[in-house]
Amino acid sequence: MTDHMWSDQSVPEFVPVLGRGRHRSPRRGACFMEMASYLAGERWSDHPSCTHPLLAELARSVNDATSDAARQHLAPMIPDVVGLRPDEPRVGPAIARLAATAALAVSAASTQRVAAVALLRCESLLAEAEGRRPDEPSPGARAALASAPDAADWAQRFVGQIRFPVEHPGRRSFDRRTGVAIVRTSVSGIATACVTDPDARLVDLLARGIELCQVAFSAQGARGFEARSARTSTSG
Repeated sequence: MTDHMWSDQSVPEFVPVLGRGRHRSPRRGACFMEMASYLAGERWSDHPSCTHPLLAELARSVNDATSDAARQHLAPMIPDVVGLRPDEPRVGPAIARLAATAALAVSAASTQRVAAVALLRCESLLAEAEGRRPDEPSPGARAALASAPDAADWAQRFVGQIRFPVEHPGRRSFDRRTGVAIVRTSVSGIATACVTDPDARLVDLLARGIELCQVAFSAQGARGFEARSARTSTSG
């Protein structure tokens, strides 16, 4: 994971300790996205307009799920999300895919099933834009599903029996509803997983989500986003 440093221009005179949930003002503390709103010069809020909405949801979820000690390691990443709102329509499903893949690797069986369904859903949304058949997951998704075969089999049967609402990667409804549910469930699954390093996994997940958005936001994002997002979704 890339190291992040506060610049002299980024550090406000008063930097509150990051805490869970919303805060009325900096003097009462701050969460990750509230500090982002401050740095962006926006009204104090945990839902500022300066960040892609699903990346912001990932940041809020990770902020609230990590321990008090680990949460402070998120602070250097706050300036990275300010102004990071790429227009690339695949960003929302790709962030959700990233979170679901991370959860599938470590979560309890019940959450693994949810993560597997979420991963298949994201893949179906991204397939057309990436020139794939809807029933042909990307290599990264195939590897993730193969790591949890029972959950993958259950998810395939479930998806075959249910009719999902019509969505498209370019529609905001995914980022507002389906994507939010996937991110929240995935982060919760990682936080409660029987692993020795849930905090480190959550911090790394947010860092990879930021990296994914940075690629999409760059001048080369339209050409390189597909390959880079696929690599980011499987890197540990």
